[in-house]
Amino acid sequence: MRAAAIFGLGRSAKDLRPFQSDKMVDWRIGMPAAPDEADAILLFGGDGTIHRHLPQLVKLGLPVLVVPAGSGNDFAHALGLQRVRDSLRAWERFCQGARNVREIDLGTITAKGQVGTRDSGLAARYFCCVAGVGLDSEVSRRANQLPRWLRGHGGYALSLLPALFCFAPFRLRLQTKEDAGEWTVRSDQPTMLAAFANAPFYGDGMKIAPRAEMNDGLLDVCAIQGIDAFKLFCMFPTVYGGQHLQIKEVEYFQTKRARIETEHPMDVYADGEFVCRTPVEIGVERAALRVITPAREP
Repeated sequence: MRAAAIFGLGRSAKDLRPFQSDKMVDWRIGMPAAPDEADAILLFGGDGTIHRHLPQLVKLGLPVLVVPAGSGNDFAHALGLQRVRDSLRAWERFCQGARNVREIDLGTITAKGQVGTRDSGLAARYFCCVAGVGLDSEVSRRANQLPRWLRGHGGYALSLLPALFCFAPFRLRLQTKEDAGEWTVRSDQPTMLAAFANAPFYGDGMKIAPRAEMNDGLLDVCAIQGIDAFKLFCMFPTVYGGQHLQIKEVEYFQTKRARIETEHPMDVYADGEFVCRTPVEIGVERAALRVITPAREP
């Protein structure tokens, strides 16, 4: 069997050594140029590393094993890969022919900017976990400015606190569409954030979309209306367990496609990375990625 290893920031070949116990595996470093150059890919990194490689991974169509080794590992968490040893066990089972490979959906973001703007003419971008606009994007922007070691030790939470008290609600027009139907206005009101989830987690463990599944062909949408900063601050701890859905200012639903418009262009982040600015359309590509998982369903 042939396997390729891809290393994110701060990772190196020494991280690969525990996975090299099977002498029957022929290893190479770097992204394969074509599907026939490897039988599987190991990706050592966090959500940002995965996000940046998604176009190539989708194109290759090879089974991918994520090894959680980044400042944020929400995608690995959603797959049941909490630690490196979980990935190691999943790899061993894969090498033994366990067929522990799943096909999962990916989210897509298509910028709808005006001609001449920096977002016009962009192709759809993939995301694996959650895309968002509003407070969520502001927090991601702040977190990305922190030193890497701090981002991996509560950087999102540290960035959230100052952002809470300087971020003002914005008017969000949210439309949804199911299959070949017409666009329907779902919301048009002051909003603090809107998250569009393919997986349950973001922000290093926040369960923003507790009902999200990565193989149902749907986006789980969580939108928080315009509320005062203190109430939002009190709400923050509930997101880690998913209890925020019980709060009346939180709207939660599922859709196949959403269109987002704001009064002024606003940043859209996905998997903690800047993607583009509003207006955008967000959708789902079914069974876009093959992933190696533990034997037990996550």
